[in-house]
Amino acid sequence: MDFETIIACQELHTNLNHKDWAIVDCRFDLMDPEWGETEYAELHIPCAVYAHMNRDLSSPFTPTSGRHPLPDPDEFNKSMERLGINNDTQVIAYDATSGSFAARLWFLLRMYGHKKVAVLDGGFPMWSKMGLPIESGVRSNPPGNFRGKPDMGMIISTSEIEKIYSNPYWRVIDSRAPERYSGKQETIDVKAGHIPGAVNHFYGKNLDTAGLFHSKEVLREQFAPVLRSFPPDKTVVYCGSGVTSAHNLLAMAIAGFPQPLLYNGSWSEWIRDPDHPIIQKETSW
Repeated sequence: MDFETIIACQELHTNLNHKDWAIVDCRFDLMDPEWGETEYAELHIPCAVYAHMNRDLSSPFTPTSGRHPLPDPDEFNKSMERLGINNDTQVIAYDATSGSFAARLWFLLRMYGHKKVAVLDGGFPMWSKMGLPIESGVRSNPPGNFRGKPDMGMIISTSEIEKIYSNPYWRVIDSRAPERYSGKQETIDVKAGHIPGAVNHFYGKNLDTAGLFHSKEVLREQFAPVLRSFPPDKTVVYCGSGVTSAHNLLAMAIAGFPQPLLYNGSWSEWIRDPDHPIIQKETSW
């Protein structure tokens, strides 16, 4: 059985030593970029290797980009090889925040044509809560032979957003917390608010009180009024830097919706241009 969206902790535990699986720890903290790697070395799921958000899953940001540009294709292929991933490997990604960072690896692998990738439901906190095995130290896998090319049709650029954000035939969805979307609070970026016309669906709504993804039925009910009848090729999801928006894309996949486009530059790239308009109030659906 292939896993292409999420996997339960007990299911992963059953397959811990599967020779064709790669478990990737994606823990990360925007305010402390080395925290995740340090935590990994202290405690992690057995057999897991570590992928760093800035070094493995992004390119260095530039004066005109958002905080997490997409990785260079050659560098991404090398990172996946280093993690021991082949083109037929079942990849399991996890983090400490119910998939908000692990979903980045999920999206990137899908963008490179690799569908056998899933996020651990509940992540490391749920694994620990269940009393499942934990190990310390730094693990490495034998090098993989992963090779892929990014499907650029899955993303949309800032120049394209400039053309469509006010078009009523397009749906733009902001994945950030409501207070950041509305401009009431901004703790990360230098400007508050959202792209004009964007509606809000906070990625945290995808989870129940235990930090697990809601059922397919609940997610469909939550996303239906947001997506409405907009086709996926005219629906765009963004967040602060293109990372947590992948959590919404994952939730939509669980719910059975076709995958929309990702604006990877997101808010942190949009506000680089002082001529870009911003809105600091809620936008009705």
